[in-house]
Amino acid sequence: MVCAAIVVSGTAYAQGLRPYAVVEDSISASLTGAKGDPVRGRSLVANRQVGLCLLCHNGPFPEEKFQGNLAPDLKGAGARWSEGQLRLRIVDSRRLNPDTIMPSYYRIEGLARVAPAFADKPVLTAEQIEDVVAYLATLRD
Repeated sequence: MVCAAIVVSGTAYAQGLRPYAVVEDSISASLTGAKGDPVRGRSLVANRQVGLCLLCHNGPFPEEKFQGNLAPDLKGAGARWSEGQLRLRIVDSRRLNPDTIMPSYYRIEGLARVAPAFADKPVLTAEQIEDVVAYLATLRD
């Protein structure tokens, strides 16, 4: 059974979010129509002011101290999940697990306790999400 939904409302679209379709457990199409850059993606994942990933995750970042242990290790993420599955987890992981502590990086509606700096805009742009997906897909071991 295939279940699909276009998940960007009129308000979100007006705010510059690009529409995407969720099919089962993934967003198979790139948000930008192009592949991301894995080098930029690695930089985003390791950046504690932008991606914030290492607050909860750990991974193959020997230069980064004090990595998180609340979420799955990013090592091997590209072997565990497809690009589409990674994309959905970053865009809005609550669609997979409503109780997750992972923030929705590409959603602006229905959120609680949003910092003023992030009100009415996503944490990451569509391009940044594609860069992170491209990087995580390279993590095969």
